[in-house]
Amino acid sequence: MLRDTLQGIRVIDFSHVVAGPVCGMMLGDMGANVVKVESPDGELGRAIGPPWLNGESVVSLSVNRNKRGLAVDLRHQGAREAVMKMAACAHVIVESFRPGVMARLGLDYAAVAKLNPGVVYCSISAYGQSGAQRHMPGVDGVIQAATGLMSSLGTAGSPPSKVPVPIADMATGYLATIGILAALRKAERTGQGQHIDISLYNATLMLQQVGLAFFLASGDEPQKAGSAAPYASPNEAFPTSDGWVMVAAYQPERWRRLCKLLRRPELLEDQRFVSNSQRVYNRAALNELLSGSFKLQSTHSWMEQLEAVDILCAPIASYGEVTRSLQYRHSGVETSVVHPVAGIVRMPGFALGDAESCSAPYMPPPRVGEHSTHILSEYGLTANEIAALVSCGAVSQAAAMHSDAPSESSSSSQTLAFGPAIVK
Repeated sequence: MLRDTLQGIRVIDFSHVVAGPVCGMMLGDMGANVVKVESPDGELGRAIGPPWLNGESVVSLSVNRNKRGLAVDLRHQGAREAVMKMAACAHVIVESFRPGVMARLGLDYAAVAKLNPGVVYCSISAYGQSGAQRHMPGVDGVIQAATGLMSSLGTAGSPPSKVPVPIADMATGYLATIGILAALRKAERTGQGQHIDISLYNATLMLQQVGLAFFLASGDEPQKAGSAAPYASPNEAFPTSDGWVMVAAYQPERWRRLCKLLRRPELLEDQRFVSNSQRVYNRAALNELLSGSFKLQSTHSWMEQLEAVDILCAPIASYGEVTRSLQYRHSGVETSVVHPVAGIVRMPGFALGDAESCSAPYMPPPRVGEHSTHILSEYGLTANEIAALVSCGAVSQAAAMHSDAPSESSSSSQTLAFGPAIVK
């Protein structure tokens, strides 16, 4: 089972918001022991919203399961020394500060590797650890703009569009996970770790593998095509009498079947549409003709007919329709964890591997400082050392259980005790 793959791997996650936390979450989903390190006030992601669940950010809740929480103030020398002691016996470190921040704290790869040469140290940043823009900050939308992605989205003549989900962040988190897994394999084999430099910029360029390859081959900027694939036609959404249906019928046999189904045999003889290339060049004219036919019947009716002749298709579904569908229920992708403040939190879970991996129980996202003293003890600090750090404010421990959850306006650092639980 994939969820057992990384058992025994110790991960220290200094990252914040989405990209780094997604990486830490994925490692935790596969069984790693992940410690989320943040300031006593909580990391930036905890303040992003709406939506909120009883004052807890859904953004933060969605990317921090399967971690334990340690709250430290790295401005304190004692806190830095304690974290370095942890780093000396960690297998993986993930951080997403601006380049240079960890070096100023004395916690960069060079410093850690002196004590722990086998460590896999992953730095996640907007533009990478080197290069002309290394010091520039960036978030998902800024990176979508800087990498050209926004210039390709939307319909002809429309203003720049953004993929509404944080796709640059998510791609970066997934690529960081891949890089870490590869580096762990090398460290296991050779005993030598490495510093992995993962940037949102590079990840989002890689996400556009096909689009950028087209540009590099032709020199032509992509034309905004709405729902259409720029390399295939018909391969886009068409309006029906009551909605929209996505149709991919650009392969020769499926194109013939579509023309027959729509009772438009003349399209097969039209020189503008005799090949996929010609249909791409003459997309606007073809779409007008096809749209006129699709508007005559309902989405459901077209789905039945298209499926019957093996034409690739799907209704344009809302999130509500998706989550009510039989396929969604069968996918096993949704899980729910019980959080002491937010309550029951539904989210996409770890949906790789077999059915048992998909249904694996999850630890709820930690509260700020949820497991501080236990983690420090586990990593070798004595009770007196921990007490001294807590006393001087270098370490923050979560508050004891309260009977009432905080309101939406309450600080996310107000915390309650809990045990791991899952609701399916």
